Amino acid sequence: MTMTERLISADSHVALRQERVKEQLSSRFHDAYDVAVAQHQAKVGAAQNHSNLGDHWFRPGHWDATAHLEDMDLDGLTAEVVYCEVSAFRYLYLMSEGGPEATRAFNDTLRAYASVDPTRLIVSYQIPIHDIEFAISEVQRVASFGGRSLQLPVFPVELGQPDYCEARYDPLWAAVQETGLPICCHTGMNAQFDDLATRDPTPQRALCVPLIALSSAEAMGMWILGGVFERFPELKVVFVEPGLGWVAWWLDSIDDMAQRQHYEYPAISELPSVYFQRNMFLTFMQEPRSVKLLRDRLGITNIMWASDYPHPPTTWPNSRDAIDKQFDGIVDAERRLIVCDNAARVWRL
Repeated sequence: MTMTERLISADSHVALRQERVKEQLSSRFHDAYDVAVAQHQAKVGAAQNHSNLGDHWFRPGHWDATAHLEDMDLDGLTAEVVYCEVSAFRYLYLMSEGGPEATRAFNDTLRAYASVDPTRLIVSYQIPIHDIEFAISEVQRVASFGGRSLQLPVFPVELGQPDYCEARYDPLWAAVQETGLPICCHTGMNAQFDDLATRDPTPQRALCVPLIALSSAEAMGMWILGGVFERFPELKVVFVEPGLGWVAWWLDSIDDMAQRQHYEYPAISELPSVYFQRNMFLTFMQEPRSVKLLRDRLGITNIMWASDYPHPPTTWPNSRDAIDKQFDGIVDAERRLIVCDNAARVWRL
């Protein structure tokens, strides 16, 4: 791989401070904002993952866009799709007043961060799901100012909302489909493992962390088997950081249930894997066996490499060396798709 070959990370991160969001928000809503943040922190505090964050986490590039770009240059990256550490849709709906205004302020803060170089920092704007009419207006607003990526919660039931296959979301999916923007669901917390987290015998929840990624099968199933892609065939949904290997087994299983075991999937007319390969995408960091053995089953055009900057698993600042090792023996055309061209197509870069 040469230094002139483009690399795009499909998953990197920025840590926005709450004070930056409040600078974009009318002061009349600040008290309600602070109360909602405190409510959320009290709810999830006991279940937080106390992992060793590592030195990368504390680099200025985690907060500052100019420093982030400098770190990208060190790593030889052309662009990164950036997700905020703060999940605003987990607490803004708790505000007693000003939730829509705070949502716009949050996304405007992300926009200001990316404005240093929006061709390289592709931020994912967070869309709330409690008020579908407002969600549609925010999708349209993001599209109007040139936003390229939308982020939704992985598990709407954690927020007291129905699964994404329910009809209440159809107007939202129609609006998103019209914009052509991808919906991104980033693996993170999963409340169903809160009890297990207290029983995990490891100090950094090593038992729980892989299970959270595997639990993405629940969400994927709702999108595919629930018929969302049957009704909205142009939607693009990116599952961020679930890994690759287990998804190939899962696709084989749900296809086999239809073909050999005669399970009924009344909401869809094709095999489940057809919808996956047409509408769904995965990101991964370091998974050389899966890349080598399973990329055809998952789809060469459906998988995207990520550096995960600046999280503990990140390949920064040696991403090019890591890619060379991981893609050893894979033809250049396929490598280019996975490390660059697929992301460029999904996010229209």
